[in-house]
Amino acid sequence: MIINDAVINFVIIFIFLELYEVSWQKASTLIGMLARMYEYYSKNIWLFLIMQPAFYFSIAFAMLSDYNPYALMLVFIKAADVATKIILIEQVFVKKELSEDLSMALLAPLNGFLPYMGALFYPILIVLALQ
Repeated sequence: MIINDAVINFVIIFIFLELYEVSWQKASTLIGMLARMYEYYSKNIWLFLIMQPAFYFSIAFAMLSDYNPYALMLVFIKAADVATKIILIEQVFVKKELSEDLSMALLAPLNGFLPYMGALFYPILIVLALQ
């Protein structure tokens, strides 16, 4: 299997964008991550959305790949990721409605590897989409 320059370029760009997102979201717990995201969300939801460049890249990539199923899967996963973040931010910081189970999950310590999983797994979808 030969990987051409276009695939490598798309993978490098996507990894760079994912690492950018990790750099401003990373925290030791989920509540810490949400608090960091809420800083931007509370200023303006559009600012929060602009801070998700990998999502926009995934949309552009899907269009450039002629809506390949793997590219669409990437868009769906990134859209679900952004939507989940918004829902959790709304529930925790705006409505202030937390169940005991959700509170425990948000306060649990995160493995240091967890925030970087997207930078490792999403590029696989890019490679599959362009093969």
